[in-house]
Amino acid sequence: MPYDGSLPSLTLNPMSWTKVANIIFLDQPIGTGFSYASVSDYSMSDTKSAKLVNQFIRKWLHDHPLFFSSPLYVAGDSYSGIIVPVIAQEIANGIEAGEQPLLNLKGCILGNPSTDTKYDSGSQVPFAHGMGLISDELYEAATSSCGGDYTNTGNLKCAQAVGAVYQCVAAVNTVHILEPFCAFAARKPVQNFEDRRSLYENLKQQPIPDINCRSYGYMLAHHWANNDTVQQALNIHKGSVRDWQRCNYFIPFTKDILSSLEYHRNLSRKGYRALVYSGDHDFVCPYVGTQTWIRDLNFSIVSDWRPWWVSGQVAGFTRTYSNNITFATVKGGGHTAPEYKPKECFEMIQRWAFGYPL
Repeated sequence: MPYDGSLPSLTLNPMSWTKVANIIFLDQPIGTGFSYASVSDYSMSDTKSAKLVNQFIRKWLHDHPLFFSSPLYVAGDSYSGIIVPVIAQEIANGIEAGEQPLLNLKGCILGNPSTDTKYDSGSQVPFAHGMGLISDELYEAATSSCGGDYTNTGNLKCAQAVGAVYQCVAAVNTVHILEPFCAFAARKPVQNFEDRRSLYENLKQQPIPDINCRSYGYMLAHHWANNDTVQQALNIHKGSVRDWQRCNYFIPFTKDILSSLEYHRNLSRKGYRALVYSGDHDFVCPYVGTQTWIRDLNFSIVSDWRPWWVSGQVAGFTRTYSNNITFATVKGGGHTAPEYKPKECFEMIQRWAFGYPL
């Protein structure tokens, strides 16, 4: 039914990862979700954010010492692919420096992660071709003009060819190419960051997603999270967050880490585990690019490319490298794979967490 203005109800997720591990869901950087600060300047960067998360984890464990000995994994999706390895490196540095108490860091878990523009945006053209979104001729034009580097915008012919590719896929849902192209159900950035009234009214001006769209549920999440009763139940300090947003584009944020590749290399060499998975229908951070940067780490293959199974069906494909890196695709998954394939991803994380092969 269409939304009638009442408080949206929740249902338990039988495939929740909280059944596998104790999970802290952290709103970061400051200003996202229900997080807030007592200072007026919310300016943040990749490196500053990583340091603050490290401090948060230490303080949280200090207040909850029961969990000190528990294996600690840092996890995230999408742009967190830049931040998560840096957070893990901060924790690892503290362990090496002998900071007390010593945290029991075991590794990282990353879903469809951003890593480096070279691999993320740079893999979108071959992904579009492999998925039948562009013609052979357009792909060949882009390949010949760009010489394999589709991010080379300084090359006019390359920029024009890549522009033609993006124009061709402009009406495709980038987070899952098979799903309908729908309204995003999140505020769009406006020019004046200080104009809080404009920010507040912006969401109301967005088109309402069709009820058959996945983003319709995101719209309902906005109504749910901004309900006074819900916020009281969540112990949100009254007045700390004026308006919960699913995607807050208005935080002054500096992207000062352009690639997380060397952080992955360093953590892997130190023996920390890593599970990197990709929904194979994601155009934003295509599995093609993720597979490439993992291969470029130049670690030897322990278990070569093979299908992994759930309930007698192929759930995706996986490869295991030395230095404890596992890469897996999730067949039919999008940019946030567990949202699209909850059963398969639940099986994936459960097997990997307890040391079983996918």
